[in-house]
Amino acid sequence: MTRRDELSENLREVRERIAVACGAVGRSPEDVELLAVTKTFPASDVALLSDLGLVAFAENRDQEASAKVAEFAELRPGASACWHMVGNVQRNKARSVVSWADRMDTLDSTRLADALAKAVGGRGGPLEVLIQVSVDGDPARGGCPVDDVAALAEHVARSGELDLRGVMAVAPLEMNPLEAFSVLQAVVSRLRRDHPAATVVSAGMSGDLEDAIARGSTCVRVGTALLGGRTLASP
Repeated sequence: MTRRDELSENLREVRERIAVACGAVGRSPEDVELLAVTKTFPASDVALLSDLGLVAFAENRDQEASAKVAEFAELRPGASACWHMVGNVQRNKARSVVSWADRMDTLDSTRLADALAKAVGGRGGPLEVLIQVSVDGDPARGGCPVDDVAALAEHVARSGELDLRGVMAVAPLEMNPLEAFSVLQAVVSRLRRDHPAATVVSAGMSGDLEDAIARGSTCVRVGTALLGGRTLASP
């Protein structure tokens, strides 16, 4: 089996899971975006996924991503691709991330928001951002505490350089995914009252996408189920 065949079969299975999960709660599969998490995988895999119809790709390390974005552009000149940053970002990396990312999915503080806004100048338009919500409040994991989301959203909304598109969350390993995504669902309900355009809910990965879809996810981030197991990245 070629790598393209392998990816094609994996993609078929993931799309089927999304369709079944949506059907179980009366939603349309078209309402759930598939974001391919391509971190640690080569640009050649991104090119094959692009050939198979995917357009959204996620990276979590700035140095790896910037090189991969450039290589993909050489492999598939003119191909549509939307690149997401899904890793933690230090403020001193903001300018580099802004140079390649179409959307920053892990915004969790006003200080990072200010750094990103300052870096946006000259890119030709605002940077789309998602607020990463910490559903359990553990500071070691990153994310904005639930009680602070409204204030951060207001801060972003006042910035002409950032475009608040919604929220993102990861279900903690020690927490039931349905419970975690229910917390996020409540956050989303409150957020949309003040920011109706913040419609994106990025939640659910290879192991829990069904639970996330059941609680309103509009974007699932899939790596392992789509690309296979990862080797450890070099330090």
